[in-house]
Amino acid sequence: MSIKENIERIQTIKADAASKAERRAEDILLVAVTKTRNVVEINEAIDAGITDIGENKVQEILDKYDHVKPVKWHMIGHLQTNKVKYIIDKVSLIHSVDSVKLADEINKKAEQHGIQMDILIQVNAAEEESKFGITTEETQEMIQYVLDHCPNINIKGLMCIAPFEDNPEDVSVFFKQVKAQYDEFSKIQHERIDFKYLSMGMSHDFEVAIMEGSNLIRVGTAIFGERNYNI
Repeated sequence: MSIKENIERIQTIKADAASKAERRAEDILLVAVTKTRNVVEINEAIDAGITDIGENKVQEILDKYDHVKPVKWHMIGHLQTNKVKYIIDKVSLIHSVDSVKLADEINKKAEQHGIQMDILIQVNAAEEESKFGITTEETQEMIQYVLDHCPNINIKGLMCIAPFEDNPEDVSVFFKQVKAQYDEFSKIQHERIDFKYLSMGMSHDFEVAIMEGSNLIRVGTAIFGERNYNI
C-alpha cells in the first residue's frame, strides 16, 4: 500500500476507535513519526493530509527541516540538554520533558529567543528502565517546578510510551493511569498550563490508547512501513 493509502486506513481505524469511545475523530491528532524517513516520503505524507510530524533525533530535524513542506514539527524522542539550542526555534511541541535539568535548559533557550515553548511532561507509567520519563508519583512535583521556575514554558499535557506487548490490550492499564493524571492536572488553574494534549499510542497500540483517552497518536511504521536502519 502507498503512504497515502496507509494514512487513509489509519484515519479510518482512528475514527472507528473514537466512535467506540464516544469521541470525535477530529479531536484526535495524528502525528506522523518520520524517524529514518527521507524528505520525499515525508512530503508524500504531507500531501496526503499530514499536518504534524514527529522526530526522535535532533539531527534528523536539522537535516530535513529546510526540505520538507510546511508542517508542524514535534520533538518526541529523548532530548539532551546540549541539543535544545538547535531545535528551540523549529519545533512546535516538545513531548519528552523528563527532568528539571531539561526544563531549565528549554526555559533558558526559549527566553533567549523571546518565545514561549510548549511542552509535554513524559511519564514512564510502567517504570521501564529502558525508557525515559518520570514516574507517575513525580508528575505533580515536575509540573509545579515548571510553573514556579520556568516562565518561558507552557505545559500542554502529558506523554506516555507504553511497554510493547503482543496484545496491546495488556498495556491499557498504563494508559488508564496517565489519563487519570491528565484529568486531575487539567483542573490546575494557571496561565501557563493548558492540558490540550494527551500523547499516547503508536502504530502497535494507538487504538487502545484512543479507547483510554489519548488525543494525540504518534504513528510511524503503520504509515511508512518497517524502518531500514542500515540506510
